Amino acid sequence: MQLKRRTLLQGAVVGLSVPWLLPSRVWAQKPTKRLTMGFVGMGVQNRHLMGAFMGHDVQVVAVCDVDTTRREDAKRRVDERYGHTGAGGCKAVRDFREITEQDDIDAICVATPDHWHALVTLSALRHGKDVYCEKPLTHNIHEAVEIIRAVEANKRVLQTGSQQRSSKEFRIACELVRNGLIGKIERVECSFGGPPKPCDLPEEPMESGLDWDLWLGPAPVRPYNSVLSPRGVHDHFPAWRNYLEYGGGGVADWGAHQLDIAQWGLDMDRSGPVEVIPPEKPGAGTGAKLVYANGVVVEHKRSFGVHFFGADGEVAVHRDRFQFIHKGKLIASFTGQKDTSCAAQVQIAEKQFLQDAKIRLYESRNHIGNFLECVQNRSRPIASEQEGGRTAICCHLMNLAYLHGQRLKWDPEKFCFVGGTGDPKWLTREYRSPWKV
Repeated sequence: MQLKRRTLLQGAVVGLSVPWLLPSRVWAQKPTKRLTMGFVGMGVQNRHLMGAFMGHDVQVVAVCDVDTTRREDAKRRVDERYGHTGAGGCKAVRDFREITEQDDIDAICVATPDHWHALVTLSALRHGKDVYCEKPLTHNIHEAVEIIRAVEANKRVLQTGSQQRSSKEFRIACELVRNGLIGKIERVECSFGGPPKPCDLPEEPMESGLDWDLWLGPAPVRPYNSVLSPRGVHDHFPAWRNYLEYGGGGVADWGAHQLDIAQWGLDMDRSGPVEVIPPEKPGAGTGAKLVYANGVVVEHKRSFGVHFFGADGEVAVHRDRFQFIHKGKLIASFTGQKDTSCAAQVQIAEKQFLQDAKIRLYESRNHIGNFLECVQNRSRPIASEQEGGRTAICCHLMNLAYLHGQRLKWDPEKFCFVGGTGDPKWLTREYRSPWKV
């Protein structure tokens, strides 16, 4: 499923509604030349993203990876695509700062392990670059707040790789919810994996060609293990995300997608929960809850992707899955049957219930195309730093509830614990020198 969802990024037709535009004084002037891009972290995900970006009118000029084989392979792919031969062509570097600080690069794409996202992104923003960064946008809450502030301070465009927002089934699901067609929302169930654990992997011998110290970066020093960084050009998604030093487990992986849609459907893109409740059973991998000011509870549960329950019906949505129940009647449903399709069922719901809808959500039909369009127009993309940052905060709050087993009260405006709960130290991490956010 993960390979399929990522390959969908490639070759899609760009079709965008006009996003909300900010006053011209808020943003820098739009580019007047072909967009130049650099890519940081050349694993499976960024290979797919780079291929998709090269399908648009951009010029890839630099790639970065701490593994020699991966970065040289990425350079080869770019040079072959543009017909470069011999010396020159795409630059391949080990240190991301050679890309983020290069004056003739307009934008970068970040698909490193999570513990590097903020450092690379902040460097790019502060050096005048627009950013496409994979989800979850950050490794902790402090980093999310810093990125939200840095985008505004530097007048940049940032897109988070939460591409479900650019898929019609998710937008229509959220429009049904936002237009009150299932009545007052009572609860939401979201399905994804469990929280991370401390890294306990044994030491393995390491071949030359990998800068292991730079791979670790701000994380604690530990011996090499191929589970964290498989050598060379591999074709799978490494399990570094399972360990809290580098990622946020399933909660910050698929949870970043599903909680993002829950936030969208609940009209909480500029806010967030006010309370986090740990699971009833200590050590459980599901059961944590986010509670919003209006009383709605979002529960981490094995469910139908994202499932909204209202007083007058239900809306459930997942990738290529959709279900809409209105006042006890099944209106539209696709769960894999062969006599229909997800698109057909979504169209039924849209045609019958949303023709005269008062609320229409931001429409993007291609996530990468939306980012590039917004770079040109200096407008906000569909998954900006606000959406991406606040969704990441939801993931991190949920992980803190799992990790500490405490009920936490949260102020989504001030980004802090309240009511005598929590510890400010939990909002960040200890950064290994010289790295710091």
